[in-house]
Amino acid sequence: MKFADVIGQDNIKQRLVQLSKGDRLPHALMLCGPAGSGKLSLALAFASYLLCEGNKDGGEACGSCPQCAMLRKWEHPDLHFSFPVIRPAGTSSEHKMSSDDFIQEWREMLCKSTYITMDNWLTAMDAANQQALMGVGESDVLIRKLSLKSSQGGYKISVIWLPERMNGECANKLLKLLEEPPAQTLFLMICEDPEQLLDTIRSRAQRIDVKRIDTSAVEEALQRLRGIEPAMAHRLARVAHGSWTKAIGELDANSENRQFLDMFIMLMRLAYMRNIKDLKKWSEAVASYGREKQRRMLVYFARMVRENFVYNFRVSELTYMTEEEETFAKKFSPFINERNIVEISELINLSIRDIGQNANAKMVFFDFALRTIMLLKQ
Repeated sequence: MKFADVIGQDNIKQRLVQLSKGDRLPHALMLCGPAGSGKLSLALAFASYLLCEGNKDGGEACGSCPQCAMLRKWEHPDLHFSFPVIRPAGTSSEHKMSSDDFIQEWREMLCKSTYITMDNWLTAMDAANQQALMGVGESDVLIRKLSLKSSQGGYKISVIWLPERMNGECANKLLKLLEEPPAQTLFLMICEDPEQLLDTIRSRAQRIDVKRIDTSAVEEALQRLRGIEPAMAHRLARVAHGSWTKAIGELDANSENRQFLDMFIMLMRLAYMRNIKDLKKWSEAVASYGREKQRRMLVYFARMVRENFVYNFRVSELTYMTEEEETFAKKFSPFINERNIVEISELINLSIRDIGQNANAKMVFFDFALRTIMLLKQ
């Protein structure tokens, strides 16, 4: 993979290449930023650059040496992956799950796209309602792998995706590795919520903040890579708000956001009509989603509430909605106003917290629906 395959983020690309020169590369880097900003893509392009043995004068992996050939399938022996996994049904409780249990699925997913989300990964693992985590089995495997000498004589690179999903035992063992790193080892940690990591882990890695992709870069990539006409690419890029995965998701006729919009419209219409019976059915339907999907749906609802409130000002530059969302907002937006915007937003945040704490989803969403009835009348 080359840096040219990463959308936008030119300043981060240049910074990584400069770090690799003049013996200034730290033993641990932590790329932090929102989902869809290309953190993993940057890490993989940098790993490819470091492991390449060809001509790198242009600041890119050559793409043609034996090392690059192995990297095309992400099977380089000195490139190690750690990522959250589930425990499949029927797996012995004595078995310590690790990334090795799902490495084939991981490589297949990366070969399709290096812009991935946790939902993509859960689907690839057939996770159903399980949440993916990293346990002590992961740190044990990583310690064993990094204790070996480099197979190709260069760097050993450990790419750790979402280390904030480590449990305490795993995180403490990773800390020991970072305190006494094996020779010629580089840790590349890709974080979306670094505050969940141990302070001691954060202090032993050089942090690089990866901002959202510039809207112009997303717009250009949609036209160049997907053949989207300029007007549509401009709207999608604004809606994506710096996330390439979100921009691509909007192109899918059956995208998750379209499903969330349908559920949002249904909720608001039933709440306005005070249809308790159908609101109960609505809450049971969304309770069947996995918890990760429920959380994403509520985050989407929060965005729609904000967009409908702003739509009342009739300033197009302030709103970021698809055509379908804007069509609904034309009639619905007056119901989101200064009298209820704060309370509705707080209700959504409370529901997100409850879902994250494994509360009964049917109760959470039915309570959410009932409260929405009263808030819409304000």
